[in-house]
Amino acid sequence: MNISVRLFFGYFLVVGLAAWFVLNTFTKETEPGIRQATEETLVDTAHVLAEMAALELSAGHIGQGSFAASIRAASRRSPQAVISGVHKETVDFRVYITNPKGIVVYDSEASALGADFSGWRDIARVLRGEYGARSTRDDPDDPYSSVMYVAAPIFWQGELIGVLSLAKPMSSVAPYVERAAQRVKQAGLLLLAATAAIGLFFSGWLSWSINRLRAYARAVAEGGKAEPPTSGGRQLSELARALAQMREKLEGKQYVEKYVQNLAHEMKSPLTAVIGAAEILEGDPPAADRRRFADSISEQARRLQAIIERMLMLARVEQLQSPEGIAAVDLEKTLKTAIALRRQPLDARQLTCQLSADAAPSIRGDAFLLQQAILNLLDNAIEFAPAGSHLEIGLASTEGYAAITIRDYGQGAPDYALPQLFERFYSLPRPATGRKSTGLGLALVREVARLHGGEAGFENHPAGGGRAWIRLPLA
Repeated sequence: MNISVRLFFGYFLVVGLAAWFVLNTFTKETEPGIRQATEETLVDTAHVLAEMAALELSAGHIGQGSFAASIRAASRRSPQAVISGVHKETVDFRVYITNPKGIVVYDSEASALGADFSGWRDIARVLRGEYGARSTRDDPDDPYSSVMYVAAPIFWQGELIGVLSLAKPMSSVAPYVERAAQRVKQAGLLLLAATAAIGLFFSGWLSWSINRLRAYARAVAEGGKAEPPTSGGRQLSELARALAQMREKLEGKQYVEKYVQNLAHEMKSPLTAVIGAAEILEGDPPAADRRRFADSISEQARRLQAIIERMLMLARVEQLQSPEGIAAVDLEKTLKTAIALRRQPLDARQLTCQLSADAAPSIRGDAFLLQQAILNLLDNAIEFAPAGSHLEIGLASTEGYAAITIRDYGQGAPDYALPQLFERFYSLPRPATGRKSTGLGLALVREVARLHGGEAGFENHPAGGGRAWIRLPLA
C-alpha cells in the first residue's frame, strides 16, 4: 500500500475516532443540558408563583380566587412562538399546591384534589426545608412521557403554609433536544468531511513529493541528467539535495575510474609507438629511417594531445546540467563558419561541400559547444568521404526542432557498429589511412545535443554513404 494512503488512513482513523468521541459526548450531553436549563427556569417560575399564591392560600380560597383564574387563562393562551425553528402554539405546564401536610388543595388539571402527595420527592423535600424536584414518567414504558416537577415553599408571615409544585412535560422540550442533536451530528459530518479533504490534500502533496523524489532517483539510476526536486517541503528538499550530493560523489568517483581506465587504454598504443621509435632512434639509424620515426613520434604526440583535449572538453560537457553561455544561435551562420574553418582539410581531399538551408531556424544555447559539435560531425564526414567526392549539409526545421544533417558518399558504417558509434573511445578505421581516431568526437556531439534538450544519431543512407544528424529544440 502506498505510504501516502497509509498516512491518510492513519490520520483519518485518529481524527475520526476523536470526532466520534466528541460527537458522542455532545449528543449524550444535549438532553441533560436542556433538562438542566429547563429546571433552572422552572425554579424561578415556581418561586414567583408561590409568592403570588400565598395570599389566597392563607385566606383558604386558592381554588376560587384570581390566582386560579390567571392559571386557567394562561393555559388557554397560544403563544405562536418560533424558537430555533420549532413552533410553540400551546402553554405546557401544570401547577398543584399542597397544605403543610402534603394534601393537594389546588390542581390546575383538577385531577388530584385531596390526594396525599407528601410522599412525592418534590413535596417531601420542601416540607423538610430542602430543595425539592423530581422527574416522573406518566407511562413507565415511554421515556418521552417524562414530566419534570420543581417545588417551592409558600410562606405567609414567616410560616410555611403550603408547597407549590410546577410541572413541565419533557415532550414539549423533545423537539429542541432532537434539533440540537441533529445539528451536532451535521456539524460532526461536516468536520469529518473537512478533515478528510485536508487529509487527502496533504496525502496527495506528500505522494507528489515522494513520486518526484522517486522519479529523480530512477533517472539517476538510469544514468540520466535530472534536477533534484526541492519543492516538497524542507525535509524532502534536504533529502533530495542529499541524494544529489551522493550522486555527484558516486558519479565523480565512477567517472574518474572509468576515464582513467579508458585514457590508459587509449594512450597505451601511441605511447608504445613513441617509445619504440625513440629506442630505434637511439641506435642512429639511416637518415630516411630517422625521418620516418621522427614523423611517427610527432603523429603520435598529436594524437595524444587530441585525446587529452577532447577528453577534457567531453568531461566538462558531461558534468553540466544546462548550457553555460545561453544565447540566440543562428545555425545557418554557424554551419557556414564550420565549413570555412574546415576549408583546408576539405581542399586537401578535394571535397566539395554543399549547404542547403530550407529555413533559418534560431535556437538558444551555448554557441561554442554547438559549433564544436558541428565541427566534429564535419570532421567525421571528411575522414569517411572518398577523395574527390562531395558532402551534403542540410538545415531544416520541423515539429519544433531544428535538424542538421551531414551526408558523405563513403561506404557507411557496418550494421554491428551503428549502436556504438557515439560511445566514448569507439572508432572505426578511416578508409584513407586505416587508422582509428580517439572516438571522442561523436561522444561529444551526443552530450552537447543532450545538454540542449536534443539528440544526435547516425544512419546509413539508402542510396549509399552515411548521414549524421543532430536535432535541437527551437527557441
